[in-house]
Amino acid sequence: MMSKHVAVLMGGVANERPVSLKSGAECARALRNAGYTVTEVDVGYDIAEKLRELKPDVAFNALHGPFGEDGTIQGVLEFLRIPYTHSGVLASALAMNKHQAKIMFKAAGIPVTDHTIANRAEVARAHMMPPPYVVKPISDGSSFGVFIVKGDQSHPPQELLREDWNSGEDVMVERYIPGRELTCAVMGDVALGVTEIVTDLNFYNYEAKYAVGGSRHVIPAEIQPNIYDKVQKMALKAHAALGCRGVTRSDFRYNDQAGPDGELVCLEINTQPGMTETSLVPEQARHAGHSFEELVSWMVEDASCNR
Repeated sequence: MMSKHVAVLMGGVANERPVSLKSGAECARALRNAGYTVTEVDVGYDIAEKLRELKPDVAFNALHGPFGEDGTIQGVLEFLRIPYTHSGVLASALAMNKHQAKIMFKAAGIPVTDHTIANRAEVARAHMMPPPYVVKPISDGSSFGVFIVKGDQSHPPQELLREDWNSGEDVMVERYIPGRELTCAVMGDVALGVTEIVTDLNFYNYEAKYAVGGSRHVIPAEIQPNIYDKVQKMALKAHAALGCRGVTRSDFRYNDQAGPDGELVCLEINTQPGMTETSLVPEQARHAGHSFEELVSWMVEDASCNR
């Protein structure tokens, strides 16, 4: 039997391009080791033409951020009828828009933080809610453009007024939840382990995510069994609420000082989580007994259209 020809889509045009190139290269290497025929494709605006020439059996989506994660590339792949990994057009678009995702989570009974949407100039002018709060782009990844406004901060972040700001004119302002950073991946219809992300930096920002020593991953998270179970159930619920497919990763804040069980809220769901061997999802898959090669192979075999 001939091996499947897999086009690994990587790079792209978003801020997350460097991370995507790394994810893509590691996935391509693992897929070759698993016996697949692999072509690495640095995605540009000519991607439809490239894929028509390549005629792959499957597109492995290793893109991050806008274009790769918001339903756009998924629409191109649907049009070309090339089976692809991860979530489909609608689920990707909903997950990428944090405001829409929160509406869907709330409707599904998943706790979320209070938030408001406003123009970045308006947010920079005066506090939209009593500090502490968080300001973040509505549709961006890897913690680009995220600011934590502390309780004693007299004014909002003035960086929002920068001329080179490229994360949208409207931003989200949401209540800050103190406490611990938890995350849980879903693989198909199974919740993997819960990881606590520990960082000495201000929060789990781009540097904490990708710089060597920027953060520590504690798996399994050292939390009460009932909270561990609750995180897994909420990750599955978030995955289902948006109609996600393949692999996703949901992020949570847990304030263990707020009452007997603490306060647990879902921040967002990632339909294109990082896929280097040391990324959170591969770590959680390994904890569940799946090697990196087995994980990416499962994703290729799960690929389809009409997702």
